Amino acid sequence: MCEACPVIDWAEMMPTVRSFTARRVEAVSDDLIVWYDRYDRSQKDLVGGKNASLGEMMVAELPVPPGFALTVDAYHQIWTEELVGQVNELLRTIDHDDMVANIATSKKIREVIEAVEVPEMVVEALGVAYGALCEHCGVEDVPVAVRSSATAEDLPDASFAGQQDTFLWIRGIDDIVTKVRECWSSLFTDRAIAYRYQMGYLHEAISMSVGIQKMVDPKASGVAFTLNPTNGDKSQVAIDASWGLGEAVVSGEVTPDNYLVDKVIHEIVHRNVSTKTVEYCLTDEGIVAKQAVEPDRQTVACMTDDELKAVAILARRAEKHYGAPQDVEWAIDQHLPDGENVVMLQSRPETVWSQKPKVSKSKGGGDYMSSIVSTLVAPLHTRKAN
Repeated sequence: MCEACPVIDWAEMMPTVRSFTARRVEAVSDDLIVWYDRYDRSQKDLVGGKNASLGEMMVAELPVPPGFALTVDAYHQIWTEELVGQVNELLRTIDHDDMVANIATSKKIREVIEAVEVPEMVVEALGVAYGALCEHCGVEDVPVAVRSSATAEDLPDASFAGQQDTFLWIRGIDDIVTKVRECWSSLFTDRAIAYRYQMGYLHEAISMSVGIQKMVDPKASGVAFTLNPTNGDKSQVAIDASWGLGEAVVSGEVTPDNYLVDKVIHEIVHRNVSTKTVEYCLTDEGIVAKQAVEPDRQTVACMTDDELKAVAILARRAEKHYGAPQDVEWAIDQHLPDGENVVMLQSRPETVWSQKPKVSKSKGGGDYMSSIVSTLVAPLHTRKAN
């Protein structure tokens, strides 16, 4: 048992909950929902790192699928004194040297949180916003990605990427509410608990926003770095790509096609087309699953040269907007016309070469890294119900 294990400070959280629940229901949308195209930087603490990035990109007129953020105020509402007590009791049993036991404890914490009824005003706000998104897209029950967005993501001294859940191809308000609750509980995955302990973060210091964004149906997807990850060359954009959704690349189940594109003249200076035997895509049953790639596509490039150049140009635009090298997630939507089919799903600061001290060229040397993408990109995944 870890008697000194951090627990949730109810006294710190209580004023937030009290002040929020006293507000009128009529004002709930303004407090709970932030649309990406209306995002303001002052709202970052309300929507977390991932949602803030999506809003920032959309305001910068980068091609981002439409959507909105459910703010941390909704997450704060579920934390009754009873729930805090239950979670604290479980947190006190954690022994950070016993990872097997802690996985079981994390599961129990998540079950307790997911058993909490989502407040009516939150369900109402989600329903109104989702209805507006469906109307905007011209699709009834438009499929969406439901993404966790913790308030401490992408801090210079911490990396929470991949510790919380993302759910793909979710339809209808009932399923969205369920997945929102699971995103909230994913703030207490065993990895997240252990990482906060190692970094010295208090559990109550981190809150959870949730993004609801129109789903992309990609023929191909991947990541782009606005520098060469093998040597830090900032004159090139490195692109990794594979068929379907990006899960196959992130999980290491395929070796992606790899390209280097010159930032200025957009010439493709290196290309390596790999054999890609599996892809993650939408099945006829309406779920995301791993499927075999047909033999005639396995050794074929999953992107055209025009699409490669479009990805490189968009990644460079993101770099210019943020003023620093970027790690960009992108997709090619098979339902959009050529020339408009490349969309951006995320952009975050590149964290390897950007943090290295500059070394004089006369000293020589280098840092040759392999498979860097698999360790830097947050996985997209679906979580199966127990």
